[in-house]
Parts: sequence; structure tokens; C-alpha cells
Amino acid sequence: MRGGLTIGEFAQLTHLSVRTLRRYHESGLLEPATVDPSTGYRYYSTGQIPSAQVIHRLRELDVPLAEVGKILATDDPGVRAELIAGHLDRLQTSLDRTRVAVNSLQRLLRPEPGELPVSVRSEPSRVVAAITDVVELGNVLEWYDDAMDELDAVGGTALGPPGGHYDNELFAAGQGRVLVYRVIADPPSYGRVRRVQLPAVELAATVHRGAHDDIDVTYGRLGAWVVDHALAVNGPVHETYVVGPRDDPDPATWRTEIGWPVFRVG
Repeated sequence: MRGGLTIGEFAQLTHLSVRTLRRYHESGLLEPATVDPSTGYRYYSTGQIPSAQVIHRLRELDVPLAEVGKILATDDPGVRAELIAGHLDRLQTSLDRTRVAVNSLQRLLRPEPGELPVSVRSEPSRVVAAITDVVELGNVLEWYDDAMDELDAVGGTALGPPGGHYDNELFAAGQGRVLVYRVIADPPSYGRVRRVQLPAVELAATVHRGAHDDIDVTYGRLGAWVVDHALAVNGPVHETYVVGPRDDPDPATWRTEIGWPVFRVG
């Protein structure tokens, strides 16, 4: 009498290929109930069907084989949930990166008609409450959120929208000086917050509308405009958060002014 379901029958019941079942066996994820010592034929039990289907679902989610093994090895529902949740978080991060890339590609492959609306204006010197530091490019968003929380705690009447200055080295070398600020009356100095006088500057500026996922496309178009109009960049890029996440959670309402300090070439 045979020892159970043949590998072909088990494949049919679980919708897994024979090749996949052999790979699961070799990796130790799903060993057959018995293996005939004389023929080497693999036999499976009906009780192994749910395990095979769990493995299949986890692999559809791109859970690595080693992690699948850990999930199957524990009987603790809490540990299983934690392992699966960790992988789902990584999947969400990957999906977010994919969405950002798709949004940027759609703008690049379907350019907006007409010339980018750019204004060249003089920005006067201002005294602001600011926090500045040298920051890694990958940590900018987290640093920005912490810094703005600290600036918000200062209080005071806002005399204009908040903003930031980002050194060219941040983008070129992956690390550079960042300064974020709030425009308030009589800015104080305590903790990381400092009273800073921003210098007067000539800016070539445009407005990026919507979420910041594809703000690099607007940066590129503004840079091309600067070059085409015989201007040269002279200092850190300025961003002014006319409407941002701290004002409205709906990205469709966000307005970010991007400005480059410039001077005329020749």
C-alpha cells in the first residue's frame, strides 16, 4: 500500500507545481509525510494541504524562504503576526517607492504644455526662528519633522509661511546643511532654535503643486529654465511651504515654492 498522496496528486490539490513542491522539500519548508526508500517517491498527507497553501500565500507576498520557515516553525500566533506584519510593512514601503516612481515617470513622459511659470524677484533680508544642521539625505524628512515640531512649539504670530534652505551638497554628496525656519515676530533663541537673519537674495522661483513625490521633476524643469535664461545658481535651494501637510492633510492642496538664488551669466 502506498504511503499517501503522490507528489502529482498533492500538486493538483494544492495548485502548486511538482517543481515547487520539490524546492519546498529541499529547503526544509514542507517535507513529504513519507519517502519510499526504494523508489524515492514522495508521499504527502491530506493534513499537509493547509501548510502548503500557507506557504504558497506567503511566497505570493514575496516573503523570503527563511522567513516563511520561521513563521511555520512557531505555534505562537503573536510571533506569527509580528513576522507577517514586519514583511507587510516592508511591502508597503516598496509599494510607496513604486508609486512615487510611477508619478514621476508620468510627468516626465507626458510633460506639461507651455513654459514653466517662473518669476525672478528680490527677496529682502528677514529675521526668522531657525534650526540648522548637517543632515544625511535619507534622514531629511525625519529631521525636518522634528525640527518643525520644535519651531512650532516656539509659538508666536506667523508673519509668513515656513520654509527651508537646502545646500547643494545635500543632493550632490548625500549630506549637507539644512536650515528650516518660521517667520515670526521677535524670534527667540533657545534649545536648537536660533534667531537667524536670512540674507537678501535674487530668486528664480516657481510653485510645485500637490504631493512632494515628484517634486524632483519640478526641480529639473526650474533648473532648465535657469540655464535657458542665462542665469546661474548661487547658493542653497529655497523651499517655501505656502500650503503643506501641517496645514491640510490633502496633498492636492499643497503648494511648495521652489526658489534658486541666481545671478546673470555674462
